Amino acid sequence: MNTIITIGRQYGSAGHEIGEKVANYFKIPFCDKSILTRAAKESGFCEEMIQNHDERPTSSFLYNLVMDTYSFGYNSSSFVDMPISHKVFLAQFDAIKKMANEGPCVFVGRCADYALNDYKNVINLFIYADDDFKIKNILKKEPSITTEAKARETYLKKDKQRASYYNYYSSKKWGHAESYDLCINSGKLGVDRTVDLIVQYVEDFEKATK
Repeated sequence: MNTIITIGRQYGSAGHEIGEKVANYFKIPFCDKSILTRAAKESGFCEEMIQNHDERPTSSFLYNLVMDTYSFGYNSSSFVDMPISHKVFLAQFDAIKKMANEGPCVFVGRCADYALNDYKNVINLFIYADDDFKIKNILKKEPSITTEAKARETYLKKDKQRASYYNYYSSKKWGHAESYDLCINSGKLGVDRTVDLIVQYVEDFEKATK
């Protein structure tokens, strides 16, 4: 196994769970929140700050201006002049590349496909689902959300944030088929069959690239 897998996902599509199961099947690292921990450790940012900007580009000029009066370990003049959101993105970008260089793994979100654009051993996936599937999944997974209306509002908001982040920092479009190698509607197959499909795709890719 030499393949790195990146997964973009709609909120509520079970993309995180699917990614975990794929990683477990191949017995390779699953990289989600660990990207933030690694980025914090190697950049000098505190992890809370990286979490606050996680897949969420800030449009607050004042916040960026205030935070830019601090130094976070990178010391080039161009880096110092960047908005804090850009610095956090670069810290994650570097962390993703370093983690990929250590061997095959599964990345979820955070423009990992864009960060690894030059890598030949990468498969980029996008997991989406129909409205009913996402609503049922959100209601099941998040006890604080108790109505279909709130579940719908939540995934629309989260997906808007993810699209904004991805479209801002990458040269591709979030959720557009041409940005990925394979797009799967998890609502059609369910979680386990979607995992099976991805496993088959990865195994076929490995055979084709030997």
